[in-house]
This record gives sequence, C-alpha cells and structure tokens, in this order.
Amino acid sequence: MIDVLPPKRRQAPLQKRSEETVERILLSAEMLICQVPLDFVTAGRIAKAAGISIGSLYRFFGDKQAVFDALARRHLKQLRERLESRVLRPLEHSQERKDAGFNQFEFLENVIDTYVSYLEENEPFRALSLGPRGSVGAMARHVSPIAGLPGVLKSFLMERMRVPHNLELELRMQVFGEAGERLIAFAFEQKTSEARHRVVQEMKDMLTGYLFVRKQ
Repeated sequence: MIDVLPPKRRQAPLQKRSEETVERILLSAEMLICQVPLDFVTAGRIAKAAGISIGSLYRFFGDKQAVFDALARRHLKQLRERLESRVLRPLEHSQERKDAGFNQFEFLENVIDTYVSYLEENEPFRALSLGPRGSVGAMARHVSPIAGLPGVLKSFLMERMRVPHNLELELRMQVFGEAGERLIAFAFEQKTSEARHRVVQEMKDMLTGYLFVRKQ
C-alpha cells in the first residue's frame, strides 16, 4: 500500500512558496518603480526582476495594474496604522481628560503632516499616488492611496467624534479628497523641500478652513 499524505500536509509547503513568490513580485515591483518611470514598469520586467516566468506572475496577478493595486493596499494599510498610532490614539487619550478640548485644526494638520511624511519616506507609494492618473486610474476608489486620507478622516469623525453622516459631510469629504490629491501632487513637484513644505502649509490652511468652518 502506498501512503498518501493528507491534503493539509501537501498544501502547507505549496502555500508558503506561493506567499514567498507573491512577496518577491511585490518587492521587485517596488524596486523597479524606484528605478524607472511608472509607465515603463511592465509585467515582464517585474517577472524578470523577481526571477520568475511571466506565466508564474500571471498565476497571482492578472496584469501589472493588479501588482500596483496590491502595493497600494499594502502601503495604505501601513499609512492607516501610522495615522492610528501617531494621531488618533494620542488624540483619544487627550480626550479622556475632561478639561481637554478638541482642536480640529491641529488634528487635521497632524493628519496631513503624517500623510506627507509617509509619502516622503516611501518612493514607490509616492509614485503610485502622485504619478500619472492613468497609472492608477483602474484602481477601485476604495483602495486608492489617495482615498485613504479622506477615508480615515471620515471614519474618525463619524465613528469616534460622533459626527452624523449626511450629504454635506459626504460632499465635503469628496471635495477635500480631490483638492488634497492635486495640492499634494503640486507640492511634490517643487524643486526644494522648503518650497514643498510651503505649499503643504498653504494647503493645510485652505483645507482646514474649508472642512471645519461652515459658510455663512
């Protein structure tokens, strides 16, 4: 009689190899994004950099856009974790003190600063977020790296600050997201970090006034 290993034992090594292959694909894509313009990063180039065949890449990703989407989701998760640890938790802790008020302008500025610093530190995410709109245009809006910033703000205002959801809030978040996307891209087009930070400060002044001050 020939002993046959149960499926779980056979699948474990296979699953581990698959996870390692996916990780190699994503790391290779990030490396290429840092070396060449986004439009020149092809599925073939990613596969070659990962040391696998193009067919192996297509086992896990339908095309290069799917690889970009996976990278964006990974960075968006890391960005949310950073916002949670650096902005939201400290704010919640301060709110536990009865004498602590909620400075909505400081809160939004901290969110924007955290987002900008993450872009500065992560070139692949910056390329995916701020590159040609066509490069990430196929990405669903709910996983877009840009959608992450207003998404975090919206969930915080509704779930933690108990701000009721309504059509006005929805519209303001959409306008905030569109304006923020273009202004952050403009900031990173500046030739010096000083010029970039000046644009970011102007953006913060404009967006905080828009989001939190009701028009008369």
